[in-house]
Amino acid sequence: MMISHNHPYHMVTLSPWPLMTSWSILNLLLSMIYWFNSSNFKFSLFNLFMLILVLYQWWRDIIRESTMQGCHTLSVLKLLKFGMILFIISELFFFISFFWAYLHSAISPSIEIGMMWPPKNIIMFNPYDIPLLNSIILISSGFTITWSHNLLIKNKKKAMTPLIMTILLGMYFSSIQMIEYIEAPFTFNDGIFGSIFFMATGFHGLHVILGIIFLSTSLIRMYLNHFSKIHHFHFEAATWYWHFVDIIWLILYILIYWWMY
Repeated sequence: MMISHNHPYHMVTLSPWPLMTSWSILNLLLSMIYWFNSSNFKFSLFNLFMLILVLYQWWRDIIRESTMQGCHTLSVLKLLKFGMILFIISELFFFISFFWAYLHSAISPSIEIGMMWPPKNIIMFNPYDIPLLNSIILISSGFTITWSHNLLIKNKKKAMTPLIMTILLGMYFSSIQMIEYIEAPFTFNDGIFGSIFFMATGFHGLHVILGIIFLSTSLIRMYLNHFSKIHHFHFEAATWYWHFVDIIWLILYILIYWWMY
């Protein structure tokens, strides 16, 4: 039965997914601790599968509410956009902590690391080699995702091609970064430099993978004609997130790869 309201906001119905998601995350954490202590990863795989299953059903319900039921009015969309902006700001401060730690050790290296930066015996990557190639790839993906967004506003059928190009460029970036990690002349255990390098670039790589998933779900919904010229927040949020990933990589490239070379 359809119930009319005298306000433009979406009153979320009762849902089991928030509680089940929290429970799945807790089980995944505990199973990973068990994995690290017993070398048995079967429980971790099971709980990861359960988490993905619960999230899929939660997102399915949200897509149904926004696309089929029309619950996401213009007022709701404004709040969703504001929430996405706050999320990106929180992610920005997450990376600022890595930048802060890097600059603190780089500008004033302590006596424990030989009062030099990078520390002795650390062979740094050539910034004009693989890092520069990855920068070109990621910046190019920023152009293609903007191209796709502009085409979606005009003709959504043509918008799929540059979106596919963006996803492929993101996958290319991740594969090259994996090769860089394999060929790295230092490891995570090589003092504070190795720790900051792999933590910062590794978390950025994780964000790239999440961005690829974000864009892939947008591609599926675009293929299913879920988006219109004025109602495509899923794709718009994915675009914002991808541009954020681009900007963070440029800062990483300048600080970690180019500045100290």
